Amino acid sequence: MQKFNTAGLDESVMSGLSADEASWIYNGLDCCVTLEVFEALQKELESSPECVKYTYAMAIEKQAPFLEMTLRGIRIDEPARREAVTMLSATLSELDGRFQRIMVEVFGHKLNWDSPTQLKTLFYGTLRITEIKKRNAKGLYMPTVDEEALNKICFNFHARPLAKYVLAMRDLRKRIGTLKTAIDPDGRMRTNINIAGTNTGRLSSSTSDFGTGDNLQNVDTRLRAPFIADPKRLLANVDLEQADARNVGATIWCNFLSEHGPEEAGRYLDACESGDLHTFVCRMAWEELDWPEERSGWRAVADQPAYRELSYRDMSKKLGHGTNYYGTPRTMAMHTQTEVRIIEQFQKRYFSAFPLIQEWHKYVIEQIKTSGVLTTLYGRQRHFFGRGADQATWRAAIAYAPQSMTGHQIDMGVLNLWKNMPEAELLMQVHDSILFQVPWHNHQTHMERAVELLKYRRELPGGREFFVPLEAQTGWNWGKSDEKKGLNPRGLRLYRGEEKRTPPVLERIKDYF
Repeated sequence: MQKFNTAGLDESVMSGLSADEASWIYNGLDCCVTLEVFEALQKELESSPECVKYTYAMAIEKQAPFLEMTLRGIRIDEPARREAVTMLSATLSELDGRFQRIMVEVFGHKLNWDSPTQLKTLFYGTLRITEIKKRNAKGLYMPTVDEEALNKICFNFHARPLAKYVLAMRDLRKRIGTLKTAIDPDGRMRTNINIAGTNTGRLSSSTSDFGTGDNLQNVDTRLRAPFIADPKRLLANVDLEQADARNVGATIWCNFLSEHGPEEAGRYLDACESGDLHTFVCRMAWEELDWPEERSGWRAVADQPAYRELSYRDMSKKLGHGTNYYGTPRTMAMHTQTEVRIIEQFQKRYFSAFPLIQEWHKYVIEQIKTSGVLTTLYGRQRHFFGRGADQATWRAAIAYAPQSMTGHQIDMGVLNLWKNMPEAELLMQVHDSILFQVPWHNHQTHMERAVELLKYRRELPGGREFFVPLEAQTGWNWGKSDEKKGLNPRGLRLYRGEEKRTPPVLERIKDYF
C-alpha cells in the first residue's frame, strides 16, 4: 500500500501525481479530516451542558426514521399531475390575457410581468408610487418588486388591481413549476430531509440527491392531490392543533407561575385549552359584542362580519398569532391586508386580556440583550448572534421557543410511532404534522394505535399536565376533500374512528382541482 505524507502536500507535489493518486489522497483526506473534526467536537460535547447533549442525542436518534422517509418517497398519480399542469397553465394564460388587455387599453402597450425592470417602470415610473427598496446581494438598497413589495403596493388604490394580477400570475407559475418537478423512475417523488436544517430544530427539505423531487414540506395544499397512497394502503395526516399558541401559553406558565400565580400565569394557556381558542380570544378582545351566557352561543357571535371578508373570529386567529410573535401593526397590516388602526385596536384589547404576553416579550428581549441565549422547556438551547438591540433579533427570539417546541413535539411523536408500529409507513413530516400510510385492512385499529403513539405529554411546574391535541385526517391522496363542493372525493377528510369511503382503484382525478 502506497503511503502519502499529507503534511507536506502542496500544488507542486499534487501536480506530479497521477489522476488515481490524486483521487486517493482527496478521498483519504475527506475521511480523515471529517474524523478529526468529529473527535474535536465530541470532546467539546463532553464538557457541554446536559441540554446540549440531549439535543445531540435526539438528533442522532431521529436519523433512522427520517432517512427511511427520504428513501420511501411518495407515490405520484402521473395523469392527475399532467392534468393539473394543463388546467393551471390555461388559467395563467387567461389571467395574462386579461392583464395585457388592461395594459393596452390604459397604457397603450403590453408588459412583461415577469420582468422586474418593466414592473419597476410601471409602478415607480408611470404610476409614481414611492419606491420600495430592499438590500440586494451587493448590500445596496435598491428598488424591488418582490412579493413583499407588491403586497405593499396593493395599499395604493390605483395600483392595486395590477399588483394583484402580478401576484396571482407569479403564484400560478410557481405552482406549475412544482407540479413539473422531476420524479424518480419508480413513479415516486422524494426529498432530502435535513434534521439540522433550521435554527429552531425544525426539519428542512430539498431536492433529492439524484436531482429529482423538491422541498415537499412547502408543497402548496392546492397541489397535493397527485400525491397518493400505495395500493392497499390508507393515507393518514395527523396535525398538532394550535401547537404554537399552546406552546406560548406553556412558556408563559413556566416563566411567571411563581411570580403571578396559576390564575394569571395560566390565563392564555386556559384560553388555548378552552376548546376554541379563537372564539375565546374573540370574546375577550371584543367584550362589547352581545355575548350570550351559554358558551354554545359564542361561536355564532364570533362568526359575525367584522372587517371586509373577515369575521371577528378570523381576525382573532390572524392577529392573535402575529401579536404573539411581536408583530407590529404596520407589518401585520401588510401581511393581512388589514388597516393599521384595526390592528392597533385589537392589540390594545388583546394585551389587556392577556397582559403576560407582553411581559414574556420583555423577558425574552432582556435575555437577548444580556446573554443572547435561550433554552426551551424541552432543553433545546440556541445562541442568538444578531445585535441585541435589533428588533429583527427580538422577533426571531420570541418566536424561537414556541416553534422549536412544536418541532420537538411532532418529532418525538414520529420517533415513537416509528419505533413501535412498523405498519405505519412514514411519508412526510411538515412542521407540525406527519403524513403516513397504514394497511387498509383493519385500519381502525391501526389508526387508533398510531394516534395514541403520536401523543407527547409533559408535566409543567405546579403539576399541570400539558400536551397538544391531535387531529387526524384520512384519504387516498394528500389533498383536502371538499364535501360541499364535491371536489377531491378521495382526499383527506376528518377521521372519526372509521374511514367509510370505499378504497379507489387508481384512476384519473380530473375533478380533484
